[in-house]
Amino acid sequence: MGYDKADSFLSPGGLVKEAAHNYTAPRHLELNQWGFSGNWKDGAQAAILTSKSGSVVFRFHARDLHLVMGPAADGKPVRFLVKIDGKPPQENHGVDTDAQGAGTVTEHRLYQLIRQRGTIDDRTFEIEFRDLGVQVFSFTFG
Repeated sequence: MGYDKADSFLSPGGLVKEAAHNYTAPRHLELNQWGFSGNWKDGAQAAILTSKSGSVVFRFHARDLHLVMGPAADGKPVRFLVKIDGKPPQENHGVDTDAQGAGTVTEHRLYQLIRQRGTIDDRTFEIEFRDLGVQVFSFTFG
């Protein structure tokens, strides 16, 4: 998510380095494209949510979707909700989310957010953060 390795970022206006910026989510994503909504500060290695809420969208094709994240700088947990194609993941939730897509960032680590049980197709993933300060580093897939 940090600008040093960011690729295929599609939010209008592109990434703004080292400054808080208000982003809007792209209207349409092709495979491996992604974007922010909300106010984010994008650093070289990570992006930090600087508003009370914000989200990341990503178009992916994989069984598992993981995101490396950390809580706010003060250590406060950050609540989130994930969706696949605009709906709760249900049986496709990962170990760090429930069927409705809810989870909490409590420490710096890799979070398994999606584990698709059936056919693997191109999907649009969204994670909406409900608290200020989350740090997002990178997506990984399995």
